[in-house]
Amino acid sequence: MRQAEITRKTNETAIQVAIHLDGTGKSACQTGVGFFDHMLDQLARHSLIDITLSAQGDLHIDDHHTVEDCGIALGQALARALGDKRGIRRYGHFRLAMDDTQVACALDLSGRPFLVWHLPFTAPKIGTFDTELVREFFQALATHGGITLHVDLIHGINSHHIAEAAFKAVARALREAVEPDPRMAGALPSTKGAL
Repeated sequence: MRQAEITRKTNETAIQVAIHLDGTGKSACQTGVGFFDHMLDQLARHSLIDITLSAQGDLHIDDHHTVEDCGIALGQALARALGDKRGIRRYGHFRLAMDDTQVACALDLSGRPFLVWHLPFTAPKIGTFDTELVREFFQALATHGGITLHVDLIHGINSHHIAEAAFKAVARALREAVEPDPRMAGALPSTKGAL
């Protein structure tokens, strides 16, 4: 069914996430971190993956644990929904323009997590949101989703645009990678025999 649900509970966060890879981009994400909810909405909308996510975290400390643990849970849900990855395109890439900003993303649903990150921000915060948490989210997503993920800022000035373009570029690359490949007919997209 290419769907998955994950519940993650620690002393720092309690997270429930459900995804549907063959959705229409519906999003119902409530983390208590407004800017992050906005980014998760972009991730769902532009990947066409339905995402329902509820998180209660220790926001009285800061947003770090909530953002990182949401990346962990989403990565685990993605890996579970993909199963053995038969018949998918596996690779995805996208260059996304947003006003002053252009971000490039290339990814491989290889099962070998790795993050290459060249996305410098021009400000330490977007409102009250620490911009360094954008990398923390994608590091957790890549690690627990088994994704080789490259994200590069081509150019950009506004930190809000840089963050949003990154989420949208990853979303569009992910959309391509998880799609069934009509020429693969359920075959595994690897010469190794396993991903």
